[in-house]
This record gives sequence, structure tokens and C-alpha cells, in this order.
Amino acid sequence: MKESSRRVWIRLHPEDDVIIASQDIAAGTEVAELSLVILQDIPAGHKISVRDRNPGAAVRRYNQVIGFASRTIRPGEHVHVHNLEVRSFSRDYAYCADARLTPVIDPPAMFHGIVRTDGRVATRNYVGIISTVNCSATVSRRIAEIVNRDLIPRYENVHGAVPIMHGTGCGMASKGEGIEYLRRTLAGYAKHVNFGAVLVIGLGCEVNQMDALFISQGLNKGMLMETMTIQEYGGTVKAINHGVDLIRNMLPVANIARRQPVPASHLILGLQCGGSDGYSGISANPALGAAVDLLVANGGTAILSETPEIYGAEHLLTRRAISPQVGRKILSHIEWWERYTARNGGEMDNNPSPGNKAGGLTTILEKSLGAISKGGTTNIVEVYGYAEPVTAKGLVFMDTPGHDPVSATGQVAGGANLICFTTGRGSVYGCKPAPSLKLATNTVLYDRMEDDMDINCGAIIDGEASIEELGQIIFSRLLELASGTPSRSETHGFGDEEFVPWMIGAVM
Repeated sequence: MKESSRRVWIRLHPEDDVIIASQDIAAGTEVAELSLVILQDIPAGHKISVRDRNPGAAVRRYNQVIGFASRTIRPGEHVHVHNLEVRSFSRDYAYCADARLTPVIDPPAMFHGIVRTDGRVATRNYVGIISTVNCSATVSRRIAEIVNRDLIPRYENVHGAVPIMHGTGCGMASKGEGIEYLRRTLAGYAKHVNFGAVLVIGLGCEVNQMDALFISQGLNKGMLMETMTIQEYGGTVKAINHGVDLIRNMLPVANIARRQPVPASHLILGLQCGGSDGYSGISANPALGAAVDLLVANGGTAILSETPEIYGAEHLLTRRAISPQVGRKILSHIEWWERYTARNGGEMDNNPSPGNKAGGLTTILEKSLGAISKGGTTNIVEVYGYAEPVTAKGLVFMDTPGHDPVSATGQVAGGANLICFTTGRGSVYGCKPAPSLKLATNTVLYDRMEDDMDINCGAIIDGEASIEELGQIIFSRLLELASGTPSRSETHGFGDEEFVPWMIGAVM
């Protein structure tokens, strides 16, 4: 990898039909090693054909199909949306064919975590203020502002109050998928290990009634789990005052939390990629995958998600499933998404986004093949629905949309106490109560947005580091992050606005 990355181009597999420009390449440039002349100016991160492709012929990158020629493609020609398209083709799902024994590191790596009374381990200690409905969002935010200004400075072991606000909770059916997803997500946050205390606030007349939420999700009121409704307490001003008083009483108990050495097996890492580019599947994503392999070997858990962004690469995941049943769960979610997009007048290949395409990604097949490399190489041990509690150890898959805030919200509701987010175009993102580490795919991006990026994986493209070396760096930084070192997004205060539950039901 290092030898090829020093050139102006990268070839990921000898059988690939394309190479990737590692910098802008001018028309007329000769690639002597491949007896190739570049026919057009090629932007960095974009693809160049190395052989003739007739209309309808498959085009391969990663030695996998990323699309089909929509017209004749000549050697040296730019390969992108003007000459590459998605078509149906068969995949060999080969359940469990690549499943293997997972290495175990003993003794495991350690970090300084916050051990809760039930044995779970937190990476942060926040107070959560959770709205049952959009109508209580303003009150929730105002309470958080007052608590952060007037109370939190007195409690050095509480990291702040986080308002969990959203745009739903009413105008929806009282039964069915929509409200089930919302309640499961809210309950996941209410129970989240990174919240040392929680206040749940409703309006009072909403569809998502407080009692129904607590009963259906097994939530229980207590010293560190309080509830209130705005109508019950006489409106906005009185509700704000009452909410502040409730949190004032909880803070001394929440402040008892202390960090202590604990094994990395207590980490649950949500994997995200957003604003991807042509380098994502070469640098940041596989480097994160190497870190995931280390985490799993240390007994931890990683959550791969974004079902629309494994489409076209799912056959590589079913091969790594620990059992045929796990493999079939992956395919069942793919089939659900095909039906879901069809009934809403869309298609699975509506992805990539304009920004992805500007960065060199052409088809969802290509994007997915790069995206799954975030999951490393270990077995997939279980598959979860959106926001379901993650209990398995190892690499798991959670069904979520590809939209990053919605996907990460589901992972955090499922128990993720860390998020790792790769980006090639420059996504800015945080995800309270789980701290988020940002990985840049290329040095140009890192240099331009270094205030937002935690690690530069562009060193792989530049030939200055290997995937394995960056994987070790990422794993070490995750241990530091889990121990309390703030990430860039935390420094900027991201996370209060990024709670976005999947609104799957009809708005009525």
C-alpha cells in the first residue's frame, strides 16, 4: 500500500478496472507503469479507467462491482456519473464463509471510565433533559440553559445538562412502528449510561403520553429519573422553575461519579461515515476498521449501521456472519429497505449525495464497498433493529438510515458510549451524551478544517503511514476519549441539536 500511495494514483486490487487519483492529474499525464495516458483532467479522489469497457460491462474497484458502463469507456478516461450506472446483478451471499476465530488480547487495554451501580461503564457524566414531544422542547432547552449556567459550575464531576429535543411525539398514530421507534429511542437515551441523572418532560396532552412511554419501555421513576408535564405544573415559567428544582436535587448524587481503570470491553463504539469521498474507502474507513479489530480483540463492541449504505456490499457481510441466521437478518433488512424506498417513490441507488459525487464517489455500490470497511474484518455476531439495546460483544449491525444524525441517534439509543465518524468532505458533528471522534480521509481536508478534525488519515494516501499504524492511533485516541479527553466536536459544543430519531410513521 505504501509503495502505490507515493504515486499520483492508487490501484486497490490488480483486477480493478480503475485507478484512483491521489491528487489532481492533468490531461496528457503518462502512467508508465500501466502504459496509460490520461485523457482528461482528473480531480483528486476520482477514478480513471485502465482498460476498455464496453456498454453494459461491469466496472470493478476493490475487486468488486461498483457499476456498469453506460457507454464505451476508454483507457485513461474519467469514470464517473456520465459513463457509469447501477444495474441489477447477482451476489453470492455465502453465509459464514469468511467467519473465523477472533483473536483475543489478554490482558486487555484499559481506560478510565465511570462505573455505575449496575456495573455499566460510562465515558461521560451528563444530566439528560428529555422531551417526550416537540411541544416540550423549548422548556427542556431553557431548563438546560439555566442548569448549565447556574448549577453545573458547582459540580465538577457532572459534565453538563443536555436537552434531548425532537420534532415529533404527536400528530402520529398511538400504535404501530412510528411510535414504537420513538419510544424505544427515547427510552434508550433515558437509560443511557452516560446520563447520571434524567428529567423527562412532556406537555401533557400529546400522543406520546408519559405513562405509556414508561410502561411500554420498562422505565421507572426514582431519585435520578424524574418526570413532569408543562400543563400539570401551570405553564412555561412554573414548569421551568420546577424542572430546575428537580435537577438541583439530583445533582449532588450525580456528582458522586468518579473515574477508575476499567477494561476496554466496556466500550460500545458507534461507527459513522458522512460527507464521504473517493478516499473514504482507502484511508479513514479501513483505518477505523483496523481500530475496530483491536477493540473487538480487547472484548469491546462496535456497531456498523446505515443499511442503505451497505447496499451492494451486503454479500461481503453475510460471509462474515457468525451464523446463517445472522446473515439472513442482514438480508431481511436490505429487502425491507427495497420495499420501503419503492413505496416512497425512491430507489436504493438514489445515494450518493452531490457532495459524495464531487469527492469522486459515483454509485451506491462503490460507496457501500468503502463504507463497510469501517467494520474491520471480524465476525458479525448479531443484527439489531433501530435503537434496540445492544448486548452482544464483538462487531454487530444495526438497521438505520444512512442519514448520519438519525443513524447515530439509533446507535446511542442502543447503548453506544463512543462514536467514531469518518469524513472526506468535512462533516461537522457531535452526539451528546456520547463523545464523537472525527477522522479526515485526506490531508487537504484536515489542513482546511483542522479545528473540527481529530485525526488525519490522509497520511495513508500520502504514503506516510499504513492502515495498521493509523488503526492503532485511532484505538489509542478512543481510549483517551473514553477516559475524558475532549474531542474537537465537544470543544465546539456540538451535540445539543443532533438528536434526530427516525420518523418512520405517518405524520397525521
